[in-house]
This record gives sequence, structure tokens and C-alpha cells, in this order.
Amino acid sequence: MERGRHGRETQSRRPDGTTVGRAKQRAYAIGALQEGDDLSELRELLRTAGVATVGQAVQHRDQPHPNTYLGPGKLEEVKDAAKRADANLIAVDDELSPRQGRNLEEQLGMPVIDRTAIILDIFASHAQSAEGKLQVELAQLEYNLARMRGLWTHLERLGAGRGEGGIGTRGPGESQLETDRRLARDRISALRRKLREVKGSRAVMRAERERGHLPQVALAGYTNAGKSTLLNALTGAQVGVRDRLFHTLDPNTRAMRLDGRPYLLTDTVGFIRKLPHQLVDAFGATLEETRLADLIVHVVDASVDEDEMVAMTRAVEDVLDEIDAGDRPRLLVLNKADRIDDERREELRFRHPDGILVSALTGEGLADLGEAIERAFRETLRTVDLLLPFAEGGRLAELHDVAGDGLDRTDTAEGVRVRGRVPATVAERFARFDVSRNGAATSDGA
Repeated sequence: MERGRHGRETQSRRPDGTTVGRAKQRAYAIGALQEGDDLSELRELLRTAGVATVGQAVQHRDQPHPNTYLGPGKLEEVKDAAKRADANLIAVDDELSPRQGRNLEEQLGMPVIDRTAIILDIFASHAQSAEGKLQVELAQLEYNLARMRGLWTHLERLGAGRGEGGIGTRGPGESQLETDRRLARDRISALRRKLREVKGSRAVMRAERERGHLPQVALAGYTNAGKSTLLNALTGAQVGVRDRLFHTLDPNTRAMRLDGRPYLLTDTVGFIRKLPHQLVDAFGATLEETRLADLIVHVVDASVDEDEMVAMTRAVEDVLDEIDAGDRPRLLVLNKADRIDDERREELRFRHPDGILVSALTGEGLADLGEAIERAFRETLRTVDLLLPFAEGGRLAELHDVAGDGLDRTDTAEGVRVRGRVPATVAERFARFDVSRNGAATSDGA
């Protein structure tokens, strides 16, 4: 019996002849934490990657050991515990330096995988679009480039004894290492060129959207907070939803209407604690959708306990700051209300008075969220009083598209008098028709 993309589960036979499932990859999780012993997120990452967690160990340290991540005494404990748990893999709750990774494998006698490698593996399995696959490959190559040396140490030893320095002293291992590094760098350069082209195409599509001056709303939040479900609930879309980390990697943009006004709502990749910098760099074009949004709707999972929710919220805010989106207007949405009791609801009202409690699954609170989005945009709108000549019918239609039902229109002998509230950028475009600014509108100088 086999299950999962990597054949993660096999069958073993009991003495009575019955069979029992046995995970093919069985990880023993370790972490160096300042306090606490919570490795639940690492275990969830492993589960998403199809790896069973058979045990864990935490050492309380201000900083991980520079050479072996954990201290020598703790390593001996982990080695014995992992063997008793029948582990065949060590999973680490941090990104390891190449030296830490090599030393851990030597000390523990089994393969070691760090948090970044696990996340990259998940991204690789979830990427669907051509852009997503390019981004993941770039992140993986940049991560592996610094770790290539360890792959060829067995060949480097063949060059030993040829003398100290000079021509002819390098063994075939060093030559192969240099070849692989050059190939990796060439591929990285090619991927970056392709992603620049993708970024250009995305910029063209964004310019088309902005030409209509539709308000841009981005859903941001911790992975698995329910952003895709919320997108579907607000827009009627059918974006795929699953209960797993990083299910959505590619941005999905859909249109929605609130009180007659059209909006564009975009769901992008979820964030996580210690999100690898390789991914932040590689997914720059995707994350730009968040950075350039007029409003960020920060979706959090309100069904977890308060400390965990605060940690998730802080992780998202850190990434938003990293991609220069920290200053964007923001709404806090407390999702998954269908999973919480009255006591938790009261706690949320007290601790997060500005938060909007919703359930994307049942529809609870979605009307309140719509009103909050409208209020956020109304605060940025500018009042205009315009006189458009009858020949400017196209401009009038554009105003109706932008302002929805919020326009007051009167036909006069000179043209159509329009009063209403529109985004500041639209007001500037129609400034030459502004009665209050010009005294009388003119049709020249378009």
C-alpha cells in the first residue's frame, strides 16, 4: 500500500497476519526556543508535506548553537529518542546554515531537513501556474546554491595529497562543484529574466484594471486563515479551497459589487512565521498585488487561542513591512466565527474592538465586512461637481462605472451636470470639467 505524492506510507505485517500502515518518512522534530515547547506549526508543515511526526524535542536557548543547532548533550538525547521512535528523518524548526546541517547529520546519523526546505517542498507540490513554478524553482536554487559544497565532499578528498595550492592540485570533486555552481547561477539568471517578463505582463494587466479606477482590495493573512473561502463568499467565485498550508500560491482576482460600486478583490499567497527570504524575493511579483492595493483586508483565524492569533498577526505584519506594504490602509477580519463559542466572541470584542467577526463558511458578518470596506473607501473619496459636454458620453459612462449609483445627474443646456464622490485619481482626471475649479467647464485640452 502506498499513499501520497512521495509514497509516504507503506504496510508492515503484524505477527497475526494483519497489516498496519507505517509512514515511509517519519520525522523527529527538534527546535531551539527561548521559551515554551510549541512545535505545532512544524508538525503541521510536515503533515502538509506528507511526512509523519513521531516525536519532538526542544532545547531552551537564546540562540541556536552555531555549529550543531542544539547543544552536545541535547544532541545525544535526540539521537537516542529518535532511534527509539523509529524516525528516519530529523526536522528542524529553523533554517540551518550549511555547516549546522552537515554537523547535525554527522552527529545524529540520519538525514536532516530544515524548516525552509520543508516549506519549499510544499510550495513545489502546490505550484500550478507557470509563474508559480518559476518562482518556486528560483527559491529552491538560491537555497541549494549555498549548500552544494557538502554534496561533493567525498570527491574533494580524492584531490588531497596533490600538493598545497597551484595548478593541478584541485580534485574532480572541486571541479564538479564549480561546474554545478555555474550551472545553478546560469539557471537562476534565466529564471530571473523570465520572472521580470512575467512582472511586466502583470504590470500591463494591472494598468488595464487601474484604467477603470476600480478600488483594489487585497486579502492578506496567515496561511490557512480562510482567505480563499472569503474570496469565494464575497465574489461568488469557485476558487479551490483545502484545509492545508499554502494551498493558494497564485493570485486570484475577482470582481465584486458593494452598494452598486465595483471592486476588485485579490487573494494571494499566505504568510507564515519565519517565511524564507528566498520565497519573499521569488514571489515579489505576486506579493506586489498586496503592496499596490488600495486596501488590505488582513484575515486572521479567530478560532485559535489568543496568543497564537497574536503571533500569527505579528508574522503577517512583519512580512507586509518587508514588502513595503506596512503603510497601506488595513481592515482586520476575524474569520472562522462558526468555530468559536460565546466566551471567545466576548474576548475578541474586548481585545480587538476594530476587528470584524465573520464566517466565510456560513456568511456571518459578511454584510458588516462589506460596509467596512465601503467606509474605508469613502474616507478616501473626493466630492466633485462636473459639467460634461454631451459629446463626452464615454467619460460619463466611465464616471458611472467608478461611482456606481452614487452620482447625482442633471441634464442642462450646456451638458450633463454631475455631482458625486469619486477616488482622488479620478477627480484629477476630470479636473477640467470641474465647475467649482473653473467656474465653467470647457471641452478643450483633453
